[in-house]
Amino acid sequence: MFRRFTDHPATVNETYFEHMRMAFGFGGSMLLGGLACIVHGFFPWLCLTRGSDTIRALSHRMVSHRVARPTGSDRAAAVAAGN
Repeated sequence: MFRRFTDHPATVNETYFEHMRMAFGFGGSMLLGGLACIVHGFFPWLCLTRGSDTIRALSHRMVSHRVARPTGSDRAAAVAAGN
C-alpha cells in the first residue's frame, strides 16, 4: 500500500513530500490563472494575458525542469535497443 504513495513521485525523481509540494504549487498557480480567466470574462480589459502566461510558465516548469526516470517498460525498450 505504501508504494502507491511513492511509485509515481519516484518516476520524476522526487520524494512523496517533494512531489506534494510541486503538485500544490502547480495547483495553486492553476487556481490563480483560472481565477484571472474568470475575471477577464467579466472585465475583458483586466488580466489580459494572465491565463496564457500561467499555462506557458507551468508547461515550461513541467517539461523543462523535470528529469523523468524511465518506467519498467521504457527500461526494457532501452535495454533491447542497446542503450
